[in-house]
Amino acid sequence: MIIGDHRDQVINNIADHAQQGLFNEKVEIDDPQMTSAESLAIINQFWQDQTHWRARFDNLIARTTMRGITDWFNHDTTFCGLENLKPLSPTQGAVITSNHFNQLDNTVIRKLAQKNHRRLFIVIQETNLKMGGLIGFLMNHLDVLPLAKNVNYLGRTLPQKIAQQTRHGHWVLIYPEQEMWFNYRKPRPVKRGAYYYAARANAPIISCFTEIIDLPKAEKNNDNFYQTRYRLHVLPLIWPDPKLSVNENAKLMMEKDYAQKKAAYESAYQKKLDYHFTPHDIAGWRG
Repeated sequence: MIIGDHRDQVINNIADHAQQGLFNEKVEIDDPQMTSAESLAIINQFWQDQTHWRARFDNLIARTTMRGITDWFNHDTTFCGLENLKPLSPTQGAVITSNHFNQLDNTVIRKLAQKNHRRLFIVIQETNLKMGGLIGFLMNHLDVLPLAKNVNYLGRTLPQKIAQQTRHGHWVLIYPEQEMWFNYRKPRPVKRGAYYYAARANAPIISCFTEIIDLPKAEKNNDNFYQTRYRLHVLPLIWPDPKLSVNENAKLMMEKDYAQKKAAYESAYQKKLDYHFTPHDIAGWRG
């Protein structure tokens, strides 16, 4: 959902979840719910639609539209650490991880991909495929790899889809925090999935952290929030070790990525990372 009038309630949920240590749980209001059967059905329909003759045409329209949205949303976004991408060859695919705090925060990573002339695929929750309007069109026709509440799909189909894209030299964005927490500045503890899929694909992790910077001007339609801009920190690449198993690599890559994001947070905001909730945790909030 797009957080609007429910922001205060969402922030209360974030504070409650942080206090309880539930960093990978939903905090948004009225998120759509699906049964396992519904989840698999919508996923199967999505992949079937990709074989239709219109799929490439719709994908081109969606990617062109998203490029415009990306450029607009990131007109004042800055990037640091780009030198960390130099070890990647032009044909080397990768899995990207970053913090998840906004429905359009993927455009920050898209902008990075554009600067490096790479095609970006995003792993999304299947509930996004049920959205209507322009967002629904984009979710169904952009370069996305939907999740499903199905063990066979998560363990076999999805890793094959991810490996297929990285073999072609594309980048795949996976949010290891899982759920979006509105404007939450802190990197949350990460889940293992992104690193398992990267290790399965023998692909490096492009470790990123997005810093959210308050601007002095209030939002046009909400005086309780300042406008914000972004600074993307591209951190050192994390490579799988060919001597280790997939599970061993997943664990080590996960631990290293979280440590890098923690260090990036502490450097960007000049404060130690702890999970005691304060108003500063929510970027732009004047609460």
